[in-house]
Amino acid sequence: MQHLMGLIRRCADDYDMIEAGDRIAVGVSGGKDSLALLVLMAGLQKYYPKPFELEAVTIDMGLGMDFSPVAAFCESLGVPYTLVKTEIGPIVFEHRREKNPCSMCSKMRRGALHDTLKEKGFNKIALGHHYDDAVETFLLSLFYEGRISCFEPVTYLSRADLTQIRPMLYVGEKAVENFSRRMELPVVENTCPADNNTKRQEVKELLASLQKQYPDLKTKIFGAMQRFPLPQWGIEDAPKRNAIPQGE
Repeated sequence: MQHLMGLIRRCADDYDMIEAGDRIAVGVSGGKDSLALLVLMAGLQKYYPKPFELEAVTIDMGLGMDFSPVAAFCESLGVPYTLVKTEIGPIVFEHRREKNPCSMCSKMRRGALHDTLKEKGFNKIALGHHYDDAVETFLLSLFYEGRISCFEPVTYLSRADLTQIRPMLYVGEKAVENFSRRMELPVVENTCPADNNTKRQEVKELLASLQKQYPDLKTKIFGAMQRFPLPQWGIEDAPKRNAIPQGE
């Protein structure tokens, strides 16, 4: 745990993600990534030199998922927890029957999340995107949009007056999986009908196949994103400090 906390601290420092007095919400979906981020942020909060407030927020999509274990887990961490119930799932899948449900669902979920954060006075939202997510998103943009692009480590959302931060960008997915098992995180089963049936899953499987022939492929892609750099991805000593996915 100390090692992974060191990685998220390094990421937060490299990209100036946290300032003293920040009120940070962790977006907790119930999956391993967001729960791991919550644990690591709660640990970081105890010794980070810039004091910040922390709370967990879940948007319930109305798909019958039970978040009571997450609520109990947050209580054990001493982190306040807010569960926002919505009917986003039924609207997208039953009423509208969207051909591209992920896009509509994502927009509605973001809207509900941002409204909640504004009401509660948060200025930052921490998301559980990790190293592999970044590489996959880069390839998704390249393959399906013909663009060299990726989400940013830090993004200011002017319409919502919120800043998104992604402190787990230096942590690989396998490290998250190992951490989740070791800590026995209360992962909630995803009941979304579109789960694991997306273009992202296709890219994930392609990367896994290519990694067998090119073991350092993801490391090179991530390093290129920092050195190029993509917007907001550059750091002064990026060539010396390319992140290595931990747990590969």
